[in-house]
Amino acid sequence: MSDPKDPLRSVFTSNFPGILNQLNISLAVSTYQAGKVILVRADGEQLNTHFRTFHKPMGIAADQQRLTIGGANTVWYYRNVPAVAPKLEPKGRHDAAYLPRRIHVTGDIDIHEMAYDEQGELWLVNTKFGALCTVDPDHSFNPRWRPHFLSGLAAEDRCHLNGLGMVDGRPKYVTALGETDTAGGWRANKKNGGILMDVTTNQILLRGLSMPHSPRVYGGHLWLLESGDGGVAIVDLDEGSWRNIIKLPGFTRGIDFVGPLAFIGLSQVRESAVFSGIPLVERLDERTCGVWVVNLQTAETVAFLRFEEGVQEIFAVSVLPARFPEMVEWGDKSLMNSYVVPDEALADVVRERGDERQGTGD
Repeated sequence: MSDPKDPLRSVFTSNFPGILNQLNISLAVSTYQAGKVILVRADGEQLNTHFRTFHKPMGIAADQQRLTIGGANTVWYYRNVPAVAPKLEPKGRHDAAYLPRRIHVTGDIDIHEMAYDEQGELWLVNTKFGALCTVDPDHSFNPRWRPHFLSGLAAEDRCHLNGLGMVDGRPKYVTALGETDTAGGWRANKKNGGILMDVTTNQILLRGLSMPHSPRVYGGHLWLLESGDGGVAIVDLDEGSWRNIIKLPGFTRGIDFVGPLAFIGLSQVRESAVFSGIPLVERLDERTCGVWVVNLQTAETVAFLRFEEGVQEIFAVSVLPARFPEMVEWGDKSLMNSYVVPDEALADVVRERGDERQGTGD
């Protein structure tokens, strides 16, 4: 439990740190409402929530080497430089150091989920234009796919395309909140107008979902979050159906997996026109914000982190393959003397006694 005076305080089940330690992982969690990316790390028997400030962070794409954050109009690129980790304070505590590398400005496209493909190219959901996009140095974004029912590119959030699921390193599944082609048209039937689509065939696989997010293929199954009912759903494509294996006490959005466990983001959702009338609001007077750990084999909650103040909405939850990582801030002095050069250049690096500079292979 954190300091009760902390404006971003949280509580957690006593087993949450042990789960992270046993799996040798931590979590990266984005909250656009609070403008933070949160590193959730085990610190002995405590759970450490380490905050970094961003403008409306939402999508996260992460692996051993990369940590990439998408926001309203910006993509922030970080790279893990293991040689820097032991030098960070407190020394010897960190096992990964994600250093900022570059920023790409997309314009206001309301970036939602993101993922890297098998070639290492970043794909992002451009929600404002209703398209899957990639990025390059010369353009704001490069549209690569959009639903067949969208007549063109328009900055009108016509269907609220939001979720992206990869299969064999390629975009395969997306979710949207409506099958609509007018500005904000999805809002009229948000309660059960959600859809799941196959990117490769441009076909709608499921209709009638309640504000779906986060399609994922894991463990031989296709999962998605039926966010409007706080559900974690398994999809039967042969039957064209789905079922919620568990309903949680918040708006489910953002999911990642390790073994039989799913780490799921929950949001309180505001009392506003956007969320009024959805099943979750009708089912629960009080909703919760945090990260829930669910055993997919038993469909039971095994642990949770609940935010008490300051954080009301979560977007992405991503597993990081490090116990105690750091995201080095842009103004940190360690960036002044941390250098990453190609492997072939390392042989030419002069190392002098007392010289803190170091070349490390990328």
